[in-house]
Amino acid sequence: MLEDKSQSRRIYVGLQEGVCAVSGQGDTWISGDVTPLAHASARLSASAVVGGRAYLAAYEAGVYRTDDGGQTWKHLDAYPSPYAHSIAAHPSDGGTVYVGSEPASLYSSSDGGESWQECTGFTAVPESDQWGGHIETRKSHVRDLRVAPHDAGYLYAAIEEGGMVRSRDGGATWKQLPGIHDDVHCIALSGARPKSLYVATSRAPYRTDDEGDNWEVISDGVDGRYALHIAAAPDDADLVLLTASGNSRRENPQFYRSIDGGRNWKPITSASKDGDMVVAFEWDLQSPGTVYAGTESGTIVRSQDHGETWQQLPVNLPKLAVGAFAVTSACSETYM
Repeated sequence: MLEDKSQSRRIYVGLQEGVCAVSGQGDTWISGDVTPLAHASARLSASAVVGGRAYLAAYEAGVYRTDDGGQTWKHLDAYPSPYAHSIAAHPSDGGTVYVGSEPASLYSSSDGGESWQECTGFTAVPESDQWGGHIETRKSHVRDLRVAPHDAGYLYAAIEEGGMVRSRDGGATWKQLPGIHDDVHCIALSGARPKSLYVATSRAPYRTDDEGDNWEVISDGVDGRYALHIAAAPDDADLVLLTASGNSRRENPQFYRSIDGGRNWKPITSASKDGDMVVAFEWDLQSPGTVYAGTESGTIVRSQDHGETWQQLPVNLPKLAVGAFAVTSACSETYM
């Protein structure tokens, strides 16, 4: 008998060698087939408007889109750059999506990725000639992209070896944000406090409460300066999760939780086994207090109390990629 599961969820999971979707609710979960890719997944972004649609940035393998909940993925051949490091779907326009590339640049599409335009205002930032300039063997790239949940005209881009930039006009013009380390890995926004952001950098996590004009280091209790991934609860901007390690080789990885806006951190020990790094996590926007996380070995865990306790989902996946994780509703699906 088919039963509608109005609270079911779909988790798009980026892997080292592909991408797949995990769907279910409660204690009943199924993992779909893995779609192999020529490169590891970089970032995933699910559409909040078009059911079953999500986008994948896959480094040198380009950009992909699914319209059937992850069963199949279409390579978007029109994407003009050889690199895709980050991706963000527009929160209210089902056809608009942004992709960050290398050298640091930005592209947008208004038709679901069938055609693309370069956002020339992005590289018109006066400081752009300094992006990546101090490392001869490595080019700067847009490591993460976020569209503000309270106003889609606000975009934030994290540039690895370039710092942070902000747009207040939908990507037409951009401003370099001062006062932050230039090796930025991840951005976290919360609809509960629109002016606040958190970022993970190779030096420390940072926080701003004025849209990025001023920053403070928030690392008390963090054993390891190399911050990889960060996310703030959508219903409580002071509740933040963080993954950090001792260095870029991810030695001594730790998973942390803060209930005071990152000013104090405590390690989470119940989400993974020793040495199994939590590499990706995302809050469920439709279920306050619920957050999903994935470990490097392929374990998926869930917390329903704002990250205080964790339970493993009954799925086993191949090795996960860092940061490639997206949670959305799967209420249109039915399960046996």
